[in-house]
Order: sequence, then C-alpha cells, then structure tokens
Amino acid sequence: MTSRPWLSHYDPGVPHTIEYPRVPLFHFLEESARKYPDRPCTIFKGAKITFREMNEITAHLAAALVDLGVKKGDRVGIFMPNTPQFVMAYYAILKAGGVVVATNPLYTPPEIEHQVNDAGIEVMFVMSNFYSKIKSVQPKTRIRTLIVTNLKETLPPFLRLLFTLTREKKGGFRIEGGLQSGDLWLQDLLKKYAQARRPQVEVGPEDVCLFQYSGGTTGTSKGAIALHRNVVANTLQIRYWMPNLVEGQEVLLMAIPLFHVYGMVAGMNFSMATGATMVMVPNARDLHDLLENIQKYRPSIFPGVPTLYNAINNHPDVQAGKYNLSSIKACISGSAPLLRETKERFEALTGGKVFEGYGLSEAPTATHCNPLLGENRTGSIGLPLPDVDAKIISLDDGKTEMPVGEIGELVIRGPQVFKGYHNMPTETENALRDLGDGGGPWLFTGDIARMDEDGYFYIVDRKKELIKPGGYQVWPREVEEVIAAHPKVLEVAVAGIPDPYRGETVKAWIVLKPGESATEEEIKAWCKERLAPYKVPTHYEFRNELPKTTVGKILRRELVRQHKEAEAAKQQTKS
Repeated sequence: MTSRPWLSHYDPGVPHTIEYPRVPLFHFLEESARKYPDRPCTIFKGAKITFREMNEITAHLAAALVDLGVKKGDRVGIFMPNTPQFVMAYYAILKAGGVVVATNPLYTPPEIEHQVNDAGIEVMFVMSNFYSKIKSVQPKTRIRTLIVTNLKETLPPFLRLLFTLTREKKGGFRIEGGLQSGDLWLQDLLKKYAQARRPQVEVGPEDVCLFQYSGGTTGTSKGAIALHRNVVANTLQIRYWMPNLVEGQEVLLMAIPLFHVYGMVAGMNFSMATGATMVMVPNARDLHDLLENIQKYRPSIFPGVPTLYNAINNHPDVQAGKYNLSSIKACISGSAPLLRETKERFEALTGGKVFEGYGLSEAPTATHCNPLLGENRTGSIGLPLPDVDAKIISLDDGKTEMPVGEIGELVIRGPQVFKGYHNMPTETENALRDLGDGGGPWLFTGDIARMDEDGYFYIVDRKKELIKPGGYQVWPREVEEVIAAHPKVLEVAVAGIPDPYRGETVKAWIVLKPGESATEEEIKAWCKERLAPYKVPTHYEFRNELPKTTVGKILRRELVRQHKEAEAAKQQTKS
C-alpha cells in the first residue's frame, strides 16, 4: 500500500508522521510533573494526587522494588482495579527497570496461575480483597513477595473512616490476622522509602516494558511483548490524533480497565503524555458511580466501549435528564463494533463526538481511528494512525494484496507493533511475517476486513468466527448489525452452532430493551427482509444478559460452549 489514500482524510493538524523521542515510557509522567506539578494526576472519590506527588511516590516505590531484588527485565505483576495504587505500581515497576504484567482481577485461580507462571512473576502488587485468592495460587508459582494495598489508603479522610466502619470487612478488604511472612504493605514501603530517589537503572527505548496477555477470547492466552518505544509511539499517535485537545487542561474519565492495554495506553499513558487528570472509576458497571463522577468532575475525554455507551444511553436517570453529560467532547470507542444508533444517541446526549477505533494487544493498542473532527463512516474503524501502514491480504495465499473493496486479512506495520509473544516462537512467526517488500515484517491481525477507495477500513469479522452453513460464508457481525437495528433489541450476539444437515448453522442470542417483548417469529421476519436466506439465523435465544469480557466484548465462544452443553444435557435426558 504505497499510495496511502487515508492521509488526505486526516483532520487538519494531525501529522502524517511523528518524531518519536527515544525515552522510556515513564518520561511522560516526569514531564507532566515538571510542567503541571500541582495539577491533579488522579482523582479518586474526591481525593487528589498531583503529578508532582505521583512522580515522587513512584520514584520511592521503584527504590523499594530494587531493594526487594527486582532487577532490570524482571516481570512484576499488578492485580487490582482502577485506583491510584494501580498508577503508582505501574510507573514504579517501569522506573525500577521491570516489566509490567497486569492481570484481570476477575481471573480464576487457574487463569492466574497460568499467567504468573508463563511470565515468571516473583513480586506482585495486590489489592487486599484479592489477597487470599493470590495466596491460594502462590504455592504453585514463583511468587515470593506480595505488596498489598487497601482501597481505603487513597480515599479522603471521611470516606476512609466510613469505609473502615461499613465496607472494609464486608467487602473482604480487611485481612484478618495480618499479612503472611514475606509480604509487605504498600503504605509501609512508602514510609520507609519516603526520602529515596529513583533508582539509577538504565532504561531505554529498546527495553521491554510490558507483557500484555491477550484476553483469551480467541484461544490460549499469549503474552505480547511490548518495548518502551512501542508504547511511547502508540501513546503519541493517539495524542496527535486529537488536534483540538489542550495539554494540561483535559480531564479523562478512567472507566475502562487499566489492566487491559486499551485503558493502559489510550487512558493512563495518554493522560500522562498530555497532563490530563484521570478520574478513577474502579467498576464501570456501577453506572451510578460513573455518572456521579461525570456530573462532579466534568470529564472532557471518555475512552470507552460500545456496551458502556449503550448502557448510559438506556439508563433511566440519564433519559430523565438528571445528569449533565455536556462536558464530554471526545470519546474513543474500541474493543467491539460501534453501532450507529449507540453512537448517535450518545452524541445527542453529550454534544461530543464518539469515534470508533481499532487495535489489538500486539500493537499494543490502537492502529486505526475515525477522525475526531472529520467524516466518521458508519461501520468503519477509520483510518490508519500516523506512521501506520495497513493493507488487505488474500485469505487464499496469505501474500497477495487485495484490490480496494475486496475482503481479506488486515495486516499492519508501524512503530507500535510488538516484538513477539513470550515463549511462543511459532505463534510469533505466524503473527509477524515478511511479505518481501523490503520494509520489514507485517502484523497479521486475524481480522477479516476491507478498505474503501479513501483508505477507510472496515472489519468484517474475526477470521476464526466465520460461520459456514452448507458451504456459504456468513460473518457474525453482518447479522448482528441487522438484528441490533430492530427497535426492541438492546444487545445481540451471533455465532455458528453444529447442525446435522448444514454442518453449521446461524444462532442469535438476544437481549431486549427493558419493558419490551418480542417473539422468535418477529425477529426472523425482520432478518428475512434484510438478509440472504442462508444468513438468517435458524435458532434464537432470548436472554437477560450476554457474557462479556471486562472491556465489554461479547464472548461468542462462551455462548457456543453453553449451547453445546445444553444440547448434550438434552441428549442425556432423552437417553
């Protein structure tokens, strides 16, 4: 793709190429502490930590980590929700020369064990309510030290007292009998190292800063290795994509999980690079808390996911006009397809712009985005970010570039593309492939896409989720978009299930809007008017909710598994 047609559709002020400083990722925090020392870095339930304070805390904590035996390149875990302590741990690990491995707090012990052992984690930061869960796994791992923090440690004094009296024990935050031998309280380390300076560990752009484990929605969880320069580049690509933001003045609603690379880069690192204040929301599913934070702190930037925007659209208090959302001017929507209705309703509520983007853990988050000010094309993931090349490759031979408008696999090349997978050479070779054009390897995304004549890209579906009823090809997303447009439908997922006659057939799982009722025949008739006969689902299941990842991506694979289990149980009953 030598012509790069997308460049002519960039917003005014967005550069075609960026000069990336050869600095470690924590440079952004140090610079914001220098430029905006008294500006809040985080706000959590009213308690503020300034950029100067965050920079000092992370330096003290880095010194503590080095004294605990953390060496350059060692992987250090973080197991906590969106709190100021996550930010402290993240930048302290980087300043100590370590590699961040952030783990989903909803993981089960076997999932934790796999990730901890694969990464070789020996030191881990843990929120106190997860302490017993990690201790149960510890004997099967190399973990030697847990650094533990209580949610109340970063609350304002009155709320801290209230929390101690009412929620600490009930929520499992109180550790009865104290920490076990070898474990340490974060607060004790901060007191002990209160005068310590950042350790003089040489950390450069080619050093590893992050192991980001893929969410496991497509199979075995893999550790994507990102270098400091990869994350620095991606942070600046996202920053320059928003030409109308004002450095040192923005407020960002930090509701998407920080353990996920999307929240980590498009939320936290972006905030550090722009001097933006992060309003911390530990649980985005608590819509009351999220809306209260919007009302009180007036965020201007709100990275999120379609399910979250949709939930806000349909919240009764929002519909009744009880919340003022007009401060929001920019929302990057990622992790799942953004439907037109969701986008238009949220924009009408806020007056801001919701623009869909695309990314993956291997890059380490964003590669494409719709323009903030210019044209957003329905169903499109937008244009490649500055310095990103992208093209569509034949599904048949994995080499030939497809013409404009034709479907194939999306491949990407850019400064943010990862180094490879940890301990998985074959997977790395499959993901990073040289196409003989002299520009180095391309990242094969596993996503099926097409590009229009202006360089806007459109995801058709996951390569592995193609449904083949009777030999035809059906992309789940295409069917989902048709059903989601039905006025009674809140959410939908579509996937292939086994079928004795067709080999595979199409099934739809549907959540209706509150107070609505619909029949299978009604939805089927809707589909028949809008889809080729082989694409119309043959099975429908109405549900109260759909299984999702913590960033709101619907788990089609889990729905198929549940369907197969239910069918197997039926067969057993019959026999």
